[in-house]
Amino acid sequence: MTQLDVTYRFTAPPREATALALNSLREVYGIRRVDLDERAMTIHIEYDATRLTDPILRQLLRRAGLVLEEQPHQVVPDGERLVDPHAAT
Repeated sequence: MTQLDVTYRFTAPPREATALALNSLREVYGIRRVDLDERAMTIHIEYDATRLTDPILRQLLRRAGLVLEEQPHQVVPDGERLVDPHAAT
């Protein structure tokens, strides 16, 4: 199992139907955790990368009614640190 964490930004607050659909994402095999932060307009997902891929996650979120920004905010393999390539060294 390859555990990954990904955070997506969305462009509009989810409506009630979208929030209910997002809640059902927890039932998808391979998704371990879903955290929605309406203030920061992000959704954080922990998932098994041997079962799911980024395009599949994006499709699931779009089908739930969430409008996403183009690229994920961060992708971090379990046990590794996120390195910001734009940070000054």
